[in-house]
Amino acid sequence: MSAICHFGVGAVVVAACVLSGAASARDCRMVAMGTATVRAATDAGIVLEDGRTVRLAGLDLPNPAQYMPPACSTLVLKRLGTGSETDRYGRLVAHVFISENKAERWFQADLVRRGLARVARVGDTGCARALLAEEQAARTAKLGLWGEAYYVMNKAEDPAEVLKSRGRFALVEGTVVSVREGGGTINVNFGRRWSEDFTVTIAKRNERAFSAAGLEPKTLAGKRVRVRGWIEERGGPWVEAARPEQIEVAQ
Repeated sequence: MSAICHFGVGAVVVAACVLSGAASARDCRMVAMGTATVRAATDAGIVLEDGRTVRLAGLDLPNPAQYMPPACSTLVLKRLGTGSETDRYGRLVAHVFISENKAERWFQADLVRRGLARVARVGDTGCARALLAEEQAARTAKLGLWGEAYYVMNKAEDPAEVLKSRGRFALVEGTVVSVREGGGTINVNFGRRWSEDFTVTIAKRNERAFSAAGLEPKTLAGKRVRVRGWIEERGGPWVEAARPEQIEVAQ
């Protein structure tokens, strides 16, 4: 039998969403994936004793090896009911909770709360809302990443500056000039020069998911919004929004 180690705040587990503080995700439903023991923490994720690697779901974590649970921690792996069990690299994708004083603390939310990670594609509106609230608080307080110039919010009005983040995950804020539909794509334009300005595209097949989350793409024109995703170049800087949590209407 493998030894079960504990660290600081308690044993790491993945469990149902019973949360405290700003991270409340009552509508977040999990599906069991099994249990495992941690062998090591690496930049690729949590390496298990059976050789599999776990990636923390829903996050962009710049320095993962520094914040992963240590060897010997016992994990119970679960995923969102609508999520994929593995990513394209074959890593298990899981949400992790820490058991502490008969309560459970969401590991992902804890990292975001401390400013150590940014919210990426979560896959569930309720879970995304909880994580985004934690991120907003950390960003306002300039905790962790948010205190570094490298992670300052990009402005859509300066597409040349946004393009410096090409190939990386970034947040971009700006006012939507127009929303146009062509073929199977909805183009959310932040300028009038499509070949130079920042643009977000939403596949028409995903429009229903955005509308169900209260984010009707066609109503975004004239609104100031915050976009998160991987910056690519299509003339100007471009982000593909596959999930509604990638677009927030700025308060």
